[in-house]
Amino acid sequence: MAFVVRVNATPASHEQDIRRGRVLEYFTLGWNVLEAVVAMGAGWLAGSVALIGFGLDSVIESLSGATLLWRLQAGHRGTQRERQAEKLVGVSFFLLAAYVAGEAGAALWQRESPETSLVGMALAGASLIVMPWLAREKRRVAARLDSRALVADSKQTDLCAWLSAILLAGLALNTGLGWWWADPVAALVMVPIIVREGVVALRGGECGCHGPGH
Repeated sequence: MAFVVRVNATPASHEQDIRRGRVLEYFTLGWNVLEAVVAMGAGWLAGSVALIGFGLDSVIESLSGATLLWRLQAGHRGTQRERQAEKLVGVSFFLLAAYVAGEAGAALWQRESPETSLVGMALAGASLIVMPWLAREKRRVAARLDSRALVADSKQTDLCAWLSAILLAGLALNTGLGWWWADPVAALVMVPIIVREGVVALRGGECGCHGPGH
């Protein structure tokens, strides 16, 4: 992640912003791990393709976040390994998209009705609150540090918020109106977003993160 000291920034404030950025990344990683465990557990119990897909996406996001944190600690030495890790993460997103599309398609074909998952709805609702706040905080720090990488990471967090909204809509429609097909349809809506994450990872991010300064 490239950090550029602005003219009007003091060394102390610069270091404080870097620490703030790392705290936000650690929080993101911890949240994604918790999200993955809860979502996949609740999804398995309820038979919800959307919840399981959401949880698996959180697993991959956790791996991606861990790679970024490792990269911050490794400095210039981690550039080559980082690109290799990003490519693996990108491939993982494509595999996840294929899995979610296949499972959702099978659920629609077989008319499988998932059970109500209040835990899943609570998780999606909480994520819908936390992720926009987290993305906003990342952009504030990124502006002070002039960090393109952190801006790109905030966009990734925004995508997580969209996935949460889609998941919540599917679960709510299934629970409130008995629309059994809402869950697999929500999963299918997630697929292009997951594919986009894979494309971004394979390209090395949207921000020129491997350019000068790394």
